Amino acid sequence: MIKAVTVVQQTSTPAEFDQLAGFFSALGFEKGKGWETSDGRGSSFLAPLGNLEFVLGSLPASSTILIEVTSLDSVREVASRWLKQNTTASRISEISETDWNSRLFTVELPPAASFTFWEWIDPLKGKPIALEGDLSAEGMRFAIVVSRWNAVITDRLLQGALDALLRSGARKENVRILRVPGAWEIPSAARKAAESGNFDAIITLGVLLRGETAHYEAIYNEVARGIGQSQQETGIPHTFGVLTCETLEQALDRAGLKMGNKGFEAAAAAIEMVSLHRKLETGAAAK
Repeated sequence: MIKAVTVVQQTSTPAEFDQLAGFFSALGFEKGKGWETSDGRGSSFLAPLGNLEFVLGSLPASSTILIEVTSLDSVREVASRWLKQNTTASRISEISETDWNSRLFTVELPPAASFTFWEWIDPLKGKPIALEGDLSAEGMRFAIVVSRWNAVITDRLLQGALDALLRSGARKENVRILRVPGAWEIPSAARKAAESGNFDAIITLGVLLRGETAHYEAIYNEVARGIGQSQQETGIPHTFGVLTCETLEQALDRAGLKMGNKGFEAAAAAIEMVSLHRKLETGAAAK
């Protein structure tokens, strides 16, 4: 019956509210549904996993809000850069090890907000270390191929993708948006963009609704096959943000209304795949 745990952090001024919202947006948190009334406003930030923990005895030397991450050094770099650009009254600690097999750092934002970011020292518990990409888009070039059909959906997907890229360090001039009539045309434009050599990854965005066409499966299969073939034959990472839904309501939910934004997820996957390719090309896998 339990569905989720929500931690509420109260702010005293609009400036403090905007500061916290900006900080967590810069770190890559997915924006949830906000609210606003005559008494105040709220902005939620979503995480894939939540825990409620009780402690008997001394509390850990950290804030009461702990955020687990998978690349602590990268998160600290992003946090430090944002703090320098947006506030002079904050404090960020150095990364330190704990006695519970982890590393962490703490950010203190005025007047009384404190957050600790941490990761396991050995997250794989002795298993072989996996090579994976980082979520920093600095210096990367992207093409976003997005269909105009059902623009009420695809525009939301596009905004989610741009949000993920720009908050991860991509520059606007390194992101090219290619609009095509519908999902059927996506593979052709994606292949052309990949073959141009101007992009490190291709992000494909579109939507197919079963109720709108009698040959739904045929179109979907060809679109998926075309995108996959383009990726395999060009060697350029392609990410799949083409929604396949029964109804318009389902598509809206997956475009940021209730179930996250598939465009954001596709862009984040593109960043990670470019990073992974670069590590493989530079021999990082042998380190």
